[in-house]
Amino acid sequence: MNVDTERLRGDIEENAEFGRISTDEGRGRTVLTGTEPNREAREYLVQRLEDAGLGVRIDAVGNIAGRWTPESADPEAAPVTAGSHLDSVPEGGIFDGPLGVYAALEAVRAMQDAGVEPDRPVEVVSFTEEEGQRFASGLLGSSVAVGERTVEEALALEAEGPEGDTVTLESALEGIGFRGEGLLDAGEWDSWLELHVEQSERLEDADVPVGVVTAITGITHCEATVRGEADHAGATPMGDRTDALTAASEFVLDVERAANEVVEESSDTAVGTVGSLDVRPNATNVVPGAVEMGVDIRDVDRESMETIASRARDSLARLERERGVSTDFSRPFDLEPTPMSDRVRQSAHDAGEDAGIETMDLHSGAAHDTMHVAEKTDAGLLFAPSRDGISHNPKEWTDWDDCATATRVLAGALANLAGAAT
Repeated sequence: MNVDTERLRGDIEENAEFGRISTDEGRGRTVLTGTEPNREAREYLVQRLEDAGLGVRIDAVGNIAGRWTPESADPEAAPVTAGSHLDSVPEGGIFDGPLGVYAALEAVRAMQDAGVEPDRPVEVVSFTEEEGQRFASGLLGSSVAVGERTVEEALALEAEGPEGDTVTLESALEGIGFRGEGLLDAGEWDSWLELHVEQSERLEDADVPVGVVTAITGITHCEATVRGEADHAGATPMGDRTDALTAASEFVLDVERAANEVVEESSDTAVGTVGSLDVRPNATNVVPGAVEMGVDIRDVDRESMETIASRARDSLARLERERGVSTDFSRPFDLEPTPMSDRVRQSAHDAGEDAGIETMDLHSGAAHDTMHVAEKTDAGLLFAPSRDGISHNPKEWTDWDDCATATRVLAGALANLAGAAT
């Protein structure tokens, strides 16, 4: 099967025009759910799906699916599916999400051009709001597709409207003409594959064009609070202070130390980050009285995540003893590591071997819709190289030949999963 590089490039570049931002370097876009750029991106996708002869449906939360059912396929058979998302982070790049959607479409077109005869239908899917930048914390459309969130719960989610008012997901989707009907149910799929930019440098460093993901990282978000006593920065002697920020600084270093020790001792994929601090009263001439911190812990090994979280709790207990502060610790967000299907992974490796394309195993340190879909059916995730590992940034870049090479592996894997004959 031959992937048409220029056809794939044309779709991604056209999509890049929707929500395009002015930037000194690279190409950026801002496409948030329910906005005008989101409408344009969705309408273009629907047109391209229909141009390829796919039957298009839109579900109640705006998920889009285009189904190819050639004469060779049993229309009642569970479909093989692939896709990603069209939304972006603010001032994001042009490949994160759209590559997966249009690679899936190009994979279908490549099969059509090659006269491939699958036993099963093949679907191209675009999920609503993977990035979580307007209505939810992320993976919105796929959470509905696997039953983790009801349609009613999703449609009731609220965000700020264009006039500073409050809008619901339901009204936003209706406003752009993408409040459909019914439910896209991942439990009805035979299998799923998503192609995504790597957002790291492992493929680039290894000079390998396609990554086959073994597991998607688990994620724990913790909230830590350190309370001391606000006081005058000039009139309070050093020995009389209960400085919340200096104590919090030790906590930040303790989390870093814990993550580094886990990497050295048990899991080289573990990471721990204190990524946000809210210092109160946040005045130069006041000894800080309280600090709230956000902690991000990730790994494909659950035990290592628990170790880092436990060490964070231990750090706060030590600060209470040694510095006289009071502390709180909670874990409001927790996702288990998600292994990928052996069947889907093997189909990708086989497709790479058949096409003479080298593939390598690696894990994903970022969340993707695939981690939801994997709860309901056999799921896999492929990576294409990211130049310098940059993503969520206008400088995000994947060479067009690399996009096409990864799409060839995707197309071969989908054909394998669909029981295709040529």
